[in-house]
Amino acid sequence: MNDEGAEPGMIRPGGRTARVRAAVLQATGDALVEKGFAALDLADIARRADVGKTTLYRRWGTTAALVADLLMDMAEQSLPRAETGSLLGDLRANARLVQRTLTDPRQGRLFKAMITAATCDERTAAALHRFYEIRIEEWASCVEQAVQRGELPSGTDACEVIRAVSAPLYYRLLASGDPLDEAAADRAALAAAAAARAGAYVS
Repeated sequence: MNDEGAEPGMIRPGGRTARVRAAVLQATGDALVEKGFAALDLADIARRADVGKTTLYRRWGTTAALVADLLMDMAEQSLPRAETGSLLGDLRANARLVQRTLTDPRQGRLFKAMITAATCDERTAAALHRFYEIRIEEWASCVEQAVQRGELPSGTDACEVIRAVSAPLYYRLLASGDPLDEAAADRAALAAAAAARAGAYVS
């Protein structure tokens, strides 16, 4: 693939270029976890990844572009949705996946850093929004299948149901500080399922 004209960091290369990208994105995540977005530095990331600074400046140009590419990579590497055969089972699987991610020592801190960055950087915000759009779309089909099975009323907004599952978990992570455990995940899934069955998300 020719890199010329491609948006910085957005190429999907193979071979050595892919290994360089993987090393750079790993280093970017490490730096975010350790220092936060405000302290990201291309020279430091180049040192961590053991690549030349000119490579980073040429292919990404800015730390915001690096974070955007990291988010895209995370979306692509995320686990596919589960299929349990029931709405509540699927929503519980989604909630527990979110809970495990947010309580992971590395991933939880990484998401906090990215959310913080998104409040002050438009490109990071756009990348974060795209990340969640991809993940919500991945899981929305379980709600659509529930509608087809007759578990939910026709016209239910599938994406809104999935958002309702994860919203209480992010609130615990970022605002309340309440325990973010499996019980909280199961409660979020149960509440979203009950509201969906009652027609709260019919558009």
